Amino acid sequence: MWPGLEALPWRWAGGAALGLGLALEALALLVRRWWRRRRRRAPRREVLFFPSPVTCTAALLGEPGPAPCLCPLPHGDSPLARLLRRLLSARRSLELCLFAFSSPQLGRAVQLLHRRGVRVRLVTDSDYMVLTGSQIGRLRQAGIQVRHDQESGYMHHKFAIVDKKVLITGSLNWTTQAIQNNRENVLIVEDAEYVEPFLAEFERIWEEYNPANYKFFPTEKEQK
Repeated sequence: MWPGLEALPWRWAGGAALGLGLALEALALLVRRWWRRRRRRAPRREVLFFPSPVTCTAALLGEPGPAPCLCPLPHGDSPLARLLRRLLSARRSLELCLFAFSSPQLGRAVQLLHRRGVRVRLVTDSDYMVLTGSQIGRLRQAGIQVRHDQESGYMHHKFAIVDKKVLITGSLNWTTQAIQNNRENVLIVEDAEYVEPFLAEFERIWEEYNPANYKFFPTEKEQK
């Protein structure tokens, strides 16, 4: 206790304690607001450029094998490895909106998240989902929800949303050709100002591509 405090009238001392408590509470509120503004001013961003050198990704994907891995591939960092780490950070949800998806490593990462209990939803293009090497069939067989377009134009988006707070987008198609050979870019950003419009676009397309809305065969009226 501070010296002399016990000699003060109890009401005065109680009022001083109450005032101190309110001041501390106000200070804590100011600190929280400052921290939220600081986080808004400095969103986390990362830019990846491709082509990516071929590296071993077994450790990232949790594949069984000797430790350390004895395969002949390099084991250093790479743009693909960074992209895999961002995807595998998902804990609750992963929304994928992809024109083409044939990368085995990215396909295994998505299946691994599904097995961990992450809710995965995938929108893709109907023409490219059936090409040789496409991962779409494997993902559907694993129980992952997939929807596709029924339009003349391409579903040409290339973005992913991790836990509804991290956006991954850019020119990169999720194909081995693009990852290893093409000049491509990927932007990864944790910023609600950018995530929310992409999430809204995904939800709009997801509902638009609901199988209940598909018309595989024309009606009799349309045929006439």
